[in-house]
Amino acid sequence: MTASASTLLRTAAELAGYAPEGERSGRAVVMTMGALHEGHASLIQTARAVIGPAGQVVVTVFVNPLQFGEAADLDRYPRTLDADLAVAGAAGADVVFAPSVDEVYPGGEPQVRISAGPMGERLEGASRPGHFDGMLTVVAKLLHLTRPDIALFGQKDAQQLALIRRMVRDLNFPVEILGVETAREPDGLALSSRNRFLDVYERHTALALSRALFAARDRLAAQQALHARAQTTGATEGRAAGLTRLGEARLAADAQAVARARPDGGPAAVRAAARAVLDEAAADHPPLALDYLALVDPADFTEIPDDRTAGDAILAVAARVGATRLIDNIPLTFGATA
Repeated sequence: MTASASTLLRTAAELAGYAPEGERSGRAVVMTMGALHEGHASLIQTARAVIGPAGQVVVTVFVNPLQFGEAADLDRYPRTLDADLAVAGAAGADVVFAPSVDEVYPGGEPQVRISAGPMGERLEGASRPGHFDGMLTVVAKLLHLTRPDIALFGQKDAQQLALIRRMVRDLNFPVEILGVETAREPDGLALSSRNRFLDVYERHTALALSRALFAARDRLAAQQALHARAQTTGATEGRAAGLTRLGEARLAADAQAVARARPDGGPAAVRAAARAVLDEAAADHPPLALDYLALVDPADFTEIPDDRTAGDAILAVAARVGATRLIDNIPLTFGATA
């Protein structure tokens, strides 16, 4: 199989017969709903690098009806299989497995499904009830059908990735789950199949999502850098007060900022930095309609309290611009030193 071609398979029987277990050195799978873009290509390229030239890369293309709350959203989702084949092949996929709904759900919608549990009811789960149950159900089925050694998912869907990891661990799936960094446009917008629905003005407004996340990241980095200076210079409130008495207002302000800097940057400060950008975008034309901004623990997606001083976090945002709903997130680490 060359890097510029991939085989299209439509049934589980075809996939099972394509590469018998003893004839390959490993299989990596990238699950998609089609409408492939450079973000998907990055996942496929990573899959090829991880599994090696002798391994097999399978890309699944399946628009899962169980993940859609409204029929209109399901009907609106783009189907671009011919283009998907080209993107997958160019990125290094051997196989594109694109089954029909009847192939995945013979006899209609499944009566037995996987429950996402409490984590699946938060954030995206609250906005889209039942979404994660449907997602986990189809991921479980596709893991059984494709039998991969490694499955790769994008960090952009951070809650989805966390739930898949939890399902694999809790239900003893024999597969390694690998998260891949979010792919972005040069201006920072996270790549998404939904971006094609944005007109030029909506796309400008949508940039507020990534700008808000980057503003929060920069606020955290600045606070941690100031704290590192305080540790080195021994800056204190007393020094700031002394500089004020000497009339050195600028130096006093700097000394005070250093003295008050916390090693974690403060969860409240991080949230405030992001929200300032989002509030400004809410007054844009067209406006950004915020669904949620949440700073959460990556283990269970519960909100991180303002007194958290150390540990990993995910800052996640969801908003609607026009008729298009977008999500984005960024990982953060509190308590790090510059």
